[in-house]
Amino acid sequence: MVDLKTKFIGLEMPSPIIAGSCGLTSDIKKLEEMAANGVGAVILKSIFEEQIHREASEHITDNSYPEETDYIRHYIRANTIQQYIDLVKQAKERLSIPVIGSISCLQDGEWIDFARELEKAGADALELNAFILPTDEFKESKEVEAMYYAIVRHVKSVVNIPVIIKIGRYFTNLSAFVSKLKAYGADAVTIFNRFYEPDIDIERMAMGAAPVFSSAMELRTTLRWTGILCGKDPKLQLSASTGVHSGEAAIKLLLAGAATVQVCSVLYEEGLGAISKINDSMAEWMQRKGFESVDAFRGKLSYADANHAERYERAQFMKYFSDKK
Repeated sequence: MVDLKTKFIGLEMPSPIIAGSCGLTSDIKKLEEMAANGVGAVILKSIFEEQIHREASEHITDNSYPEETDYIRHYIRANTIQQYIDLVKQAKERLSIPVIGSISCLQDGEWIDFARELEKAGADALELNAFILPTDEFKESKEVEAMYYAIVRHVKSVVNIPVIIKIGRYFTNLSAFVSKLKAYGADAVTIFNRFYEPDIDIERMAMGAAPVFSSAMELRTTLRWTGILCGKDPKLQLSASTGVHSGEAAIKLLLAGAATVQVCSVLYEEGLGAISKINDSMAEWMQRKGFESVDAFRGKLSYADANHAERYERAQFMKYFSDKK
């Protein structure tokens, strides 16, 4: 009998599959359905500073009364945060799996009090959804990275629950960056964040948004860096995300060394039953290969194995195409 139980950042989970932060995880009924389908943990939909400011602006019709403007902004902010806190409490009451709060961080300091409130509400951990777009040509890379370190260090100084930082892949030296995130207190790292991507409609000549869902092909970049990062640091607690649409994809990431695997797009495209399908697929494969637990095969094909290191490092097609006649 195989066992999918997983321990991640000190939290016991029935499966290594986590429902990533998205609109679906803002609904208590859907959270209960995810739990019924065997998800290991849920990460609630992120709360965004921009969202609060936009909602406030929509209700402000006259800026000639600063006191009224400040009141509206404060009210909407407080109301939005309270709704989120209520969701955390409700989820903790109804679910037996870990409930992780998610904060979209743009800069240090803005969300420190909110992090405290989430801990008080009962969140088992926090995922800091951070992305700082480096558009200032006069700012050095190390200055941009220092902003991430400041966010982690500050939040860790005020909460006792585990803190996960979710990052993108656009860093000069990702291995060094992740190592420093750990040094500054991050309990785990999620790779990779899926950001809003712009697109251009050439007929209307207007700016718009690219498709928001990931594709199975996007797994490759996540797989490469999961194997490299976990191979270099076996103690790294890493949650792999983006491109996970099947049990096969989840198994690959676990073999590469991931502690947990996050799913999101597939839940929209196939429904919440996709969670049980992924779990069943993993269990069937484990039984067929003779693995009784996830830990028995986790990291077996990571960068740490010299026989696989070259495959993770190779970035050019030269050798592949030179064999094709």
